[in-house]
Amino acid sequence: MTSHVDDRPVTIVTGGGRGIGRAIAERLAADGHDLLLTWRERLDEAEAVAEHCRAAGARVELLQLDLADLDRVADVVPEAVRRFGRVTGLVNNAGITGRIGPFLEGSIEESELVFRINVLAPMALCRAAIAHMATDLGGAGGSIVNISSGAATHGAPNTYIPYAASKAALNIMTTGLAKEFGPVGVRVNTVSPGTTRTEIHAAAGRPNAPDERAGNIPMRRPGEPHEIAGAVAYLLSDDASYTSGADILIAGGK
Repeated sequence: MTSHVDDRPVTIVTGGGRGIGRAIAERLAADGHDLLLTWRERLDEAEAVAEHCRAAGARVELLQLDLADLDRVADVVPEAVRRFGRVTGLVNNAGITGRIGPFLEGSIEESELVFRINVLAPMALCRAAIAHMATDLGGAGGSIVNISSGAATHGAPNTYIPYAASKAALNIMTTGLAKEFGPVGVRVNTVSPGTTRTEIHAAAGRPNAPDERAGNIPMRRPGEPHEIAGAVAYLLSDDASYTSGADILIAGGK
C-alpha cells in the first residue's frame, strides 16, 4: 500500500536558504512538497527556512553545495533520492550576476564563473534529474523549473551582459530539454524575474539597484520574492500538466 508520505512530491531547490529560493521553498512546503534545499553559506538562515517548512508539514533536508563544484553538483539528485526515495521536481534557482558595471570593466575569469554556476551547474542537475525521472529509463516523470531573468531578452547593457548571456543560454536549454524529454514525461519550463528585491544586487556591488530601477518599470516598483514563487509553484503543480517549454516573465510589465 502506498503511504501518504509516498504520495507527496519531492522537490530540490538550489539556493533555498534565502531570497527567491526561500520564498519558493516556503510556498512549495505550503503546497505539500517535501524538499531538499541546497545552501552555500549562512547555515543559520537555511535552518530557519527548513524549520518554517517543517512547521507547514514538509519533510526537509539541507545540503551544503557550491555550484561551482560540478562534481559535487552531479551528486545532488542521487543524494536526494537516497534521502527521500525519489525526486519529482527540480528548481534551478541559485545563481550569480557578477559585478554590475560596463562590459569592458569585467573579466573573462568572472564571466567563466558566471557561466559555470548559471549554466553548467543547472545543466548537470537537469541531466541527473531527467535520468531519474524519464519514463523510458524507469522513472515516473517529473517537472523542472529553471529560474532565468528578464535580462536574457534585453541583454543588460552597462550592467551585466555576461549574466544576461548566461540566462539566455539557460532559456534555450529549457526549450531543447522540453522538446527532447516531453515524450518521456518530463516537463521543463522557465520563470524569468525582472528586478526583484533580493540580496543578489548587494553581492553585485549595487544594493539599492531594485529601487533605482523602479522608475523604468511600468508598475513602478521591484518585484518581491513571493511573487516569483507563485509561478514556480504553478509550474510544478498538476494545473500545469500540459505546460512545457514555457517562459513566464514576471517583471512588472517591463
